[in-house]
Parts: sequence; C-alpha cells; structure tokens
Amino acid sequence: MSNFVHLHTHSHYSLLDGLSKIDGLVARAKELGMEALAVTDHGAMYGAIEFYAACKKAGIKPIIGVEAYVANRTRFDKEPGIDNKRYHLTLLAKNNIGYQNLVKLVTAAHIEGFYYKPRVDKELLREHSEGLIALSGCLAGELGRSIQSGNLEKAEKIAREYQDILGADNYFIEIMHHPEVENFWEWRKSLITLAHKLNIPLVATQDSHYLNSDDKFAHKILVAISTNTDVSDTGIFKGDGNYHFTSTEEASEAFKDIPDAVENTEKIAQRCNVELALGKFIFPDFVLEPGKTADQMLKELTLQGAKERGLDVNPEITERLCYELEIIRNKNYAPYFLVVADLLRFARESNIYTTVRGSAAGSLVAHLSGITNVNPIEFKLPFERFLNPFRPSAPDIDMDFADNRREEVIEYAKKKYGADKVAQISTFGTMMARGAVRDVARALEKSYELGDRIAKLIPMGSQGFPMTIDHAMELEPELKNLYERDSEVRQILDIAKKLEGTVRHVSVHAAGVVIAPQPLVNYVPIQFDPKTGDKLITQYDMYTVGEDGVGLTKLDFLGIRNLAILEDAVRLVREHRGLNIDIEKIPFDDKKTFIMLAKGETEGLFQLSGSGMTKHLMELKPTTVHDINAMVALYRPGPMNNIPEYIARKQGRSKITYFHPKAESFLAKSYGILVYQDDLLFTALELAGYNWETVDKFRKAVGKKIPAEMAKQHKIFVEGCQTHSGMSKDKAEEIWNLFEPFQGYGFNKAHAACYGRVAYQTAYMKANFPAEYMCAVLTAEAGDTEKIAEIITECKRMKIPVLSPAINSSAKDFTVVKTAGAEDQICFGLLTIKNLGEGVADAIIAERAGRGPYGDIENFITRINNKDLNKKSLESLIKCGALDEFGERNTLLFNVESLLTHARDEQKNASQKQTSLFGENTKVVLPPLKLMTTTAASQPEKLMWEKELLGLFVSEHPLNTYQTQLALERVTKVGDLKATISGAVRIGGVITKTQKIMTKTGRPMLFSWLEDLSSKIEVVVFPNVFEQNPDVWKENSIVVVQGKVNDRDGVLKLLCDTVKPLALMSSA
Repeated sequence: MSNFVHLHTHSHYSLLDGLSKIDGLVARAKELGMEALAVTDHGAMYGAIEFYAACKKAGIKPIIGVEAYVANRTRFDKEPGIDNKRYHLTLLAKNNIGYQNLVKLVTAAHIEGFYYKPRVDKELLREHSEGLIALSGCLAGELGRSIQSGNLEKAEKIAREYQDILGADNYFIEIMHHPEVENFWEWRKSLITLAHKLNIPLVATQDSHYLNSDDKFAHKILVAISTNTDVSDTGIFKGDGNYHFTSTEEASEAFKDIPDAVENTEKIAQRCNVELALGKFIFPDFVLEPGKTADQMLKELTLQGAKERGLDVNPEITERLCYELEIIRNKNYAPYFLVVADLLRFARESNIYTTVRGSAAGSLVAHLSGITNVNPIEFKLPFERFLNPFRPSAPDIDMDFADNRREEVIEYAKKKYGADKVAQISTFGTMMARGAVRDVARALEKSYELGDRIAKLIPMGSQGFPMTIDHAMELEPELKNLYERDSEVRQILDIAKKLEGTVRHVSVHAAGVVIAPQPLVNYVPIQFDPKTGDKLITQYDMYTVGEDGVGLTKLDFLGIRNLAILEDAVRLVREHRGLNIDIEKIPFDDKKTFIMLAKGETEGLFQLSGSGMTKHLMELKPTTVHDINAMVALYRPGPMNNIPEYIARKQGRSKITYFHPKAESFLAKSYGILVYQDDLLFTALELAGYNWETVDKFRKAVGKKIPAEMAKQHKIFVEGCQTHSGMSKDKAEEIWNLFEPFQGYGFNKAHAACYGRVAYQTAYMKANFPAEYMCAVLTAEAGDTEKIAEIITECKRMKIPVLSPAINSSAKDFTVVKTAGAEDQICFGLLTIKNLGEGVADAIIAERAGRGPYGDIENFITRINNKDLNKKSLESLIKCGALDEFGERNTLLFNVESLLTHARDEQKNASQKQTSLFGENTKVVLPPLKLMTTTAASQPEKLMWEKELLGLFVSEHPLNTYQTQLALERVTKVGDLKATISGAVRIGGVITKTQKIMTKTGRPMLFSWLEDLSSKIEVVVFPNVFEQNPDVWKENSIVVVQGKVNDRDGVLKLLCDTVKPLALMSSA
C-alpha cells in the first residue's frame, strides 16, 4: 500500500473556512506516519513559513502550495456578473524557483487581480509556471465545472491548455472522494475517463478543512460565522460531507478502484523539494559614502554625536564605545544602525516628534548616533540587554512617532529605498475565548442573553497571555458549574474551544514595517490592507517575516498620540507666547512638575493618568525622573505589589535594605526594591554566577513563564548563589521567590527610561504651559466625545475656560485664546462642528487672516465665497453658537434662506462689472440686509444644539437646572458607584445614547447610556422593565433610574429595575 500524501489541505489561514491549525496538522501527519504534507490555503500564503518550519522540526517534508483562484477572463477584467465567476486551481512548489513563482503569483493576484477574491489568470500562470505542479482543482475548478456541465469536449481543451502552460509532466487531474456531493459518481467517472483518454495522471486529494471527523460540526459553525448565517442555513457543502484529515488507510479504501491516484501523491511529494534559508538577517541597502564601510560611517557618526551632545569622551566612555562598536561590527549590524539613524534624523529635521523605546536605550552608540535620547551611562542601562554578544538575534530598535505624522516617515523610507522595497507587516486577528462563545451561540441560534452571559463569565486575559476557555473554567466556578449541568452551555463551550485561536482576519500591524534590499516580492508575498485597500502589507506576520522566518529587517514605526500632543503644545506655546521650547532640553528637575504630580493632577499625561497610578503618585510624591521611571515599570500586574514598599522607603518610613550587599550596586536608585526586569538579570549575574549568554536563557524563562524552563533555571540559580556568593540555600530560595511577581510582567529598564522621559515631558508641559498643553490634548482626542468631556472637566478644575466655537477666534482644531488681562481660554475648533467641512473651515480662517475679523453677519456671509457654505453648514455654525456675536441664534436660523440669498446676490454683484455706454464701471446698489425677528431660543434648546453639533454640552450641563430635584430623589453620583455596592441604587442623569435589540423570544430590550455631572454608565434594561414604559427611553430624557450595580465583564453597569422621568429636552 502506497503512503498517501495530503496535497490539498487547508489550514486556518484559509480564513474562516479552514479549522486546522498548523501545529495540529503537522502533529497529525506525524502521528499517521506521513513523511510529507502540503498546505494549500485559499489564494494566500499566510501560513507558509510557519508550516515550513513546523514540518522541518517534525521531520516531515513541507510542500508549499496554494489553492489559487483563476479569473474567468483576465485578472484585469472586473465586470459585475461576469468576472465574479472564478475557478480553483491547486498549485504546488517543486523547488525554490517554484516557491518564488508562487510568491509572485499570489502577490499579483492580490495587487492586480483582486475582485472579490485574489485572482491569477493564464497569462500570469504561463509567465510564472517554472518550478510549479498544478492539480486541476476541486469541483470549483475550471475542469470540474466543465465536466459538471457535461461539456467533455471543453474539458479536454481545458486540460490540454493547462498542460501547455505548465508542462505535460506538471499537470495532474485531481480527484476526490465526496459522494455526498450531487452527481458525484458521474463527475468522478468522467474525470477518470478524461485522464485515461489524455494520458494525464490522476492524483487523489481530500480537500481537508479540519483535522478529525468529529470536528465536522464545529467547521459548519465556522462557515456559519464566516457567512453571518446560522447553522441551519450553511448548506450541505463541507457541512455534511467529510473533509477531515484522512489516513493512508482511509484514502486507499476511498480510491481502491484507482490505486495509482494514491501512488501519485507520493510521486509528486518526491518531486517537491523546497529548501528555504530561514533565520538569516537581510538588511536594507544603505548608500555608503565612497571608500567607506558601514562600520566606519557608524563610528564617525557616533564620534560626531558625542561632540554635538557635549559628551566628555573619557576613558570609561571610550571603552564602552569600543566595546559596543566591536560587537556591532562582529554581528554586521552597522547598516541597520545607519538606516534607523537616518530615519530618525529625517523625523527630527521635519519636526516630527519621536522617541525610541525598549532595550536600544542601553546602547551608547545608539544614543550618540542620534537614535535615542536617553543616556545609558546616566541610567546605568546595560548594552547586553539590547545586543547580547552571545545571542545571534537581530537588533530591535522600536521607534515611536507622533501618530498624526507617522505616515510621513514611512513615505520617506519608500522614497529613499523604493516603494517596492517597503511594506507594513500583517497581523492576524484570532477568535478569542469571549468572542468565540458569542459567535458560536449566535450561529447555533441560541439567545443573545445566553451567549452574553457565558462570555461575561470568562475572565479577561492579559497582554501576551490571552484567556482560554479551559483556563477560565479553572478560575470561574460558576462557568464550570454551568458547563457541567447545562447541555446548551456545554455545546457552546465545546465548539468554542475548537474555534478559539483560529485566525479570523488579517490586518495591519500597529508598528511593523520591513525594508528590503531588493523588491519585496523576491522575499515575501504582498497584498493590500483589506480594510483600506491602499497600504501594502506582507502576508507573513512579524514572526515569519523577520529573523525567525525569511530574515527581513523588521522596524517598528509606532504612532504615539502623546508625541503629537507634545508637538502641538510646543507649537501653541511658540505661537502664543513667542517661546521656542526644545522638548529634549527642558530641565528634568522642575519643581512645578513634581508638585503637580504629587497633587495627582495627571489627566492627559502619558503613562501617568488613571485612578490607580494617580493614587500611587500622590503617595509617592516623586522628586526625580527615576521615581517616574520606577512607577512606569511597577504599575503592572505582579510588580505593583512592590509599590507600597517602594513608597515607604522613598518616604523614609521603611528602612532601605538589600537582600545581599552586592545588590546595592544595581538597586540603589530603587531603594533596594526589585523594579525592572534588568534587576533580576543583574541579580543572576552578580549573585548566581551567570554570564550574558546564560542569563539570556534565564530572562526568557522568567519573561515567558515557561514552566519547564523555570524549573531548570530555579535549580541553576539556587545552586549558583550557593557556589558564587556563598549564601545558604534558604537565602537563595528567598531571593528566587522575589522573582515570582515578575513572571511575564517584568519591565525593561531602558524601556521605562524612554517612556518615563516622555511621561515627564508631558507633565512638564502641563505644569508650565497648562492652557497650551490641554488644548493639544483636546485636539488629539477630537472625535472621542467621552474623552473630550473628561478633559473639559479637568480644564474646569484647572480654571481654564473651554468655549464653544467662535467665528473670530476658532482655528480648525482647538486653539488657545488670549485676551489682555484675562486668563487663557480654549476655544473649540471649526472642524469639531458637525456638517462643517474642511474646505469651508479653511476658507473662513484664510479670509479672516487676510482681511481681519468679521464685523457682523452680513460681513461674514458676503466675504465667504465658498460653495460649501450652504444651508446645512450655516445652520450648524449658528446652532453651535459660533455666530453668537452676530445675533440671537433662533433669529439667525429663522433668516438662513435670506442670508444665503443676500450673500449670493452680493457676490454676484461684486463679480460682474457693468460697463456703461461711456465705458464707466457701474455697480448695482443692493438693499441692506434686514433680519426678521422671532422667538429667542431657550437655554435647553441651545444646549441640545451644542450636543447635536459638538457631541457634548459645552456652555453648561442641562442637569444644573435639576440639582434640587435630584437631591430630593437621593441619587448617587455615577462617579461614586463601585462594584462593591450591594442592593438597589438610584442615579439621575441624561440619556445620551440608546441601543434597542430584540431577544430570541422577540421581546425588545435596551442598552442605554446615562450621564450625570460626574461620569456616565451603561444601563441595561431588560424586556420586562422596558415594556412597562418604553417612551421614557429616549435620548436627551432626564431620568432617575433605580437598579443594581454589575461588573461581571470588568465594566460597571447598572441593571435597571425602575425608571422615573424628570424631563425631555428637545432640539426641535
């Protein structure tokens, strides 16, 4: 019996169609004794490198393939009703040339041929046919469709055409065994007849979409999720058929009448021999100065940087530089440093605020070459944490840029290195436990309430450690009990367990960019970002595109909002105060800054805001940037247990001690407390006799919480402390136990220094230039009305008035308004007004800048000659209060048509010069503008207009009028609600948003958001409560709600029992 080889296999990278994960496929193939395996995902190669590496590790030959979509006509034809028809074709790489051609075919399919699906055409196949084997495909193949239609003559022609394209020896007729498909046996017989007639070999495939036959129903649910249907609508294909990963015995039985079809799988596998060189480093081509090497240029750049920074190149500095440069030279990393230094030079010269985070701050070469702003000598940051001389890993310098200007740096890279050599990296969104439960419940036609209830019982995971359903059942007894006693819950969870971790979609990595020395298609398949359709992204993710995969240099270009805030705040200070601030040269011992932090005034600050962090800062009363760095590192799960002792030692309430005298050399700045991951490394280095080679294994074990490695390192550490430092085993165990909170959560000291620096810079700007800083924060948060409301509350506390838009004061964004003898004020920008486009905002500002302020309403409307100043935009300007200085709002609204007509007449008159008989210019004198009067708008109307057009109440809050009534109702402030409150509570506020849904039983229920002067909260209104008084639940109603506080999913909500209306405001 021949050994069957799967040549048509789908992994979960066949998005929401394949259920098998790569490691599961490889393990199953190994278990079945298979020596080779192919993965052929739909139209993409997302999993190719992961699959290749897994097979190699398991001793299985990897066959890299793809199930391609072939266009009905050409890949450029995209006519509805004609070109949405396409055919499947299974392609396998015979060798490295074939692999490269697969990459090029898949790339062209996405870049040129995408129309519903990524499509190749026969011209493209012919151009890139070398090194490829093609199988005719499944029933959706061109050959299969032709046979299904009964057109055997056409089928013969199709087969010969593919033979001509690929070569007679490289085209096989693919045959499957899925008798549940309609007319299967007729189709099968015709395929066999055609193969024999044309002397084309048959090859047996399974079109596997899941591992085991008992995964069939889970796969059906996956398809239902993909198509947004429920399980009853999914249809028979792949639902009732068997598309599991068959054994050789099963395949031999299915194809016993045509055993050569099974034999040919093995023959094809023998012909496929792709050998990829993974794990190498491929750097971009940096243009060197004539006659110089990259190492020479880096050394010169470093020495020049030392001179510019005024650094005394003493023997200590010289020794450190020589040490670092030697390691960089030995690893051939100088080109990488030059590339990064050049990118950051461009950013700074373009006034794009930037910083570098992570272990790179431990490099003096990086600091002096202009890459980092943190001096590693000052902060005692180890270079080896960045570039370990014993570790063959690529350098990793993470660059942060102002988020509103990040694209400028990427565009610079494209211009410098070539647009075909630069792309962003993809990332894969997977089905997480909670989402999988909700999706499965919906697909199974279970009630929304049931799916939501189960999902909320699953605790939230943490960064890098996602929660799984199995782990959730260990942590949450109620979930386990439900699973054991409720068959519906058990069915949902059992299927969700099979689906969790499955790839759901591909998107763009938040930071990752690759720059290649040659066109990227020579290394990786490329496609457009599925969301925007304009950004080029790699199909390989950060793990398979970089050093663990094809070896391209991965650079991090992360957009940080707070850098944009700093940049904007510095601009505002320059414009309004005439001060030029170099944010990198501000004093880092500013008393006003530390006093502000000690008071807990942290709203809008980078890394330092939030109630928990603020509380600790108030207790700590920081006095140095080292304290800020420490808090940035400590305020994480696990290490935060050390915060109280850190504060006590800082304040002198607790004695500073060290667990060993040697520890003082690296723990002095943190009062003897373990704060950073580096502290653990130095403990192992100094006390347990590790070196930088062995301590790296220690770091990985602690950082990734690998039980087997942790046990191994535990033994090495304890024995090392006894041998190297002469301590007792008990003392060594005591120190080891101090490491426990850092498992998975330890913060890199260099990273903390970088982020602590930016945190201090934001605090310095807020303390010293409060109006400009808060204005910049408002601009950065524009569009997030909830966040804007929080910032305005902070502005009020800081006694900085925030004003509605004003036609003679507003810029496009929020701006600082300075009036002689008055406090600085912040004014809403014109672009914050709904229905007002950028074009008319630009016209208003440009006209005002060129010819001065607008004098009255007539002056304004006649000076703005812009088609976008239409009825809707003028009404928006009036209703939000931007034109209040020109008249009462309702009066202006009442006269909008007259205003626009007058403006058109004036502008038409001004543009038409009438020439008299004697050649004199004449001008028609128009009658003066007269406004009709009407009833003035009420205050509630004005407030509702503000809410409608600005997203929130600005001039005042409507609840101000109802404070007496709310006091009589004995309400609790939303901001004072806590999860620990038991029993019924009453809250009063404005309904700002509602979302009605229908339950499975057809009854309406509601999610409503209630806002008071302190905060807002979601109110859940179940059907029995909603149906009692549905008319109350309207946006802008002022109500008192009684209910119970719930925080099951980690967010406070109120479950409504009763509701009492107080008022309904109207903007009509």
